[in-house]
Amino acid sequence: MQIRDIPIVSPHGHTEARWFADNARFANPTELLILPDHYLLRMLYSQGISMGQLGLVAGDSTAAELDPRRIWSLFAKSYYLFAGTPSRIWLDHVFYEIFELPEAFNEHTADAFYDAIDAKLDTDAFRPRALMDRFDIQLIATTEGALNPLTHHRALSSSAFERRVITTFRPDDVIDPSTPQFAQNLDMLSELTGFKTASWSGYLNALRARRDYFKRFGRATATDHGHHSALTADLPAQECQRLLDRCLSGQADAYDQEQFRAQMLTEMAGMSLDDGLVMQLHPGVFRNHNAALFERFGADKGADIPIPINYTEALRPLLTRFGNEPEFRLILFTLDETTYARELAPLAGHYPCLRLGPPWWFNDSPQGMMRFRDQVTETAGFYNTVGFNDDTRAFLSIPARHDVARRMDCHYLSGLVAEHRMTMDEALRVAVDLSYNLAVDAYKLPLSKHRLERKEGYD
Repeated sequence: MQIRDIPIVSPHGHTEARWFADNARFANPTELLILPDHYLLRMLYSQGISMGQLGLVAGDSTAAELDPRRIWSLFAKSYYLFAGTPSRIWLDHVFYEIFELPEAFNEHTADAFYDAIDAKLDTDAFRPRALMDRFDIQLIATTEGALNPLTHHRALSSSAFERRVITTFRPDDVIDPSTPQFAQNLDMLSELTGFKTASWSGYLNALRARRDYFKRFGRATATDHGHHSALTADLPAQECQRLLDRCLSGQADAYDQEQFRAQMLTEMAGMSLDDGLVMQLHPGVFRNHNAALFERFGADKGADIPIPINYTEALRPLLTRFGNEPEFRLILFTLDETTYARELAPLAGHYPCLRLGPPWWFNDSPQGMMRFRDQVTETAGFYNTVGFNDDTRAFLSIPARHDVARRMDCHYLSGLVAEHRMTMDEALRVAVDLSYNLAVDAYKLPLSKHRLERKEGYD
């Protein structure tokens, strides 16, 4: 069996549980492929195409005045902008492999593409569950906020997809005091759990209760944290209560808010040690950098910008408490590539709890993947990384993303074989593990390991 044919596990991403619960038709090519994809929005906006031209409504981040064919035509005329980008690789794969459209996509073929795609979306073969089978996705994880009732995940519990679609616990809405309506969110958390969230102990117990809810009703195996920095803290309980009081009263300044987030990462680590949920940290993004765009159209419009991150000093309080615990698992991501060799690889190459997530977001690209392997492998090896996760809202791009990752890993491994730094049998074993098994292990997924068919010299 070839590496390309290994089934897909998608242990972290942002597809919608509703798709798999309802199994309804995707609305049209524009809503499926263009509007949810902030990679596309940011490039188009950079070239002077307004959000209004893309159908987005000022003052409502969820609304769109759709003329889907007009937006599609505009996108087709602008498709040349994506030459050399990962988006072009993914979309060409979708057009050719999934929709079987061999012609070049441009303004002249736009209508034919739209009609062909729309017709296929009207068939059962292109409903979400059928596509999961076609893509050979063994398991996919969505991401929901801590207050989410998991309605769609609970609906899946009575279907054949119960164990194939799981949630991820994302508590930023109740542990980041810079979040709008933070105090109201904690009131809702109190209502959902029965614990008094104005007290430090009650607040922590409420979070434990929600984690348990996500495990029971969403089959969660992991948490995810999108903090501004990787800062952690280990403060006395009395100081934690004072911080909570200031955050709830609206008196917390930026320093207080950062200290609160730092403490909460350490608290989340302790809870992960107790309940077994794998912890993911995705820091280092200046969200909604374009203030005017955010005020008019809301979040996720392509205006998030990477910032430098410190990991070595920032994580020390958390690692002092939990870094030597083999049962605790913390997966670190970064957009700051300067930290790969200097900080992340040495940290993961030492602490039993740490693993390195794959190149993420702006670095999820062929060259980004090669830079990652070049900088981390000699210090952290392959087995302190977690394989690949696609981390996408664009469901149809998942096969393309995994295909690119597998090709880049095999390219890197082939270089080691050619230089006699690894045998072919070793390279085959590592390629399988990078494609499937490391993610199964790292995220504690309810799946069996994958093995290649036995070859001479391969065990």
